[in-house]
Amino acid sequence: MTDKRIEILLVEDNPNDVELTLHALSENRLSNHIEVVRDGEEALEFIFGTGAHSHRSMDHGPKVILLDLKLPKVDGLEVLRRLKSDLRTKTIPVVILTSSREERDIVESYKLGVNSYIVKPVDFEQFTEAVRNLGLYWLLLNQPPTL
Repeated sequence: MTDKRIEILLVEDNPNDVELTLHALSENRLSNHIEVVRDGEEALEFIFGTGAHSHRSMDHGPKVILLDLKLPKVDGLEVLRRLKSDLRTKTIPVVILTSSREERDIVESYKLGVNSYIVKPVDFEQFTEAVRNLGLYWLLLNQPPTL
């Protein structure tokens, strides 16, 4: 992969949720450059340009990160903690997109600096609409700072 700008980094280990999310974004023509990683360790490597992603420059980071909480290797809260504690990645918008309705997960996510916390709808139509709205807001309406 070249160092082109990634618009969305999707951090999701469930293949069905990956497929639904990509379908919803594609159907609504919201993003051409989506990178999918399947666990928290790979997410951190991708974002910080280490390990298998050492060829990447951090200058070409994602516009938004859609992050599941329940991930193999490194959980979503730890990924969020590392992102928001590093000056190089602190301003990247992170949206938790998870099935967890646990109050402690919601509270901890906001304490760590998440920009939004969305519980995945079970229904296909609701899920598609939620992803469409996410894309519209974070890619088209939100005005991030110039880094």
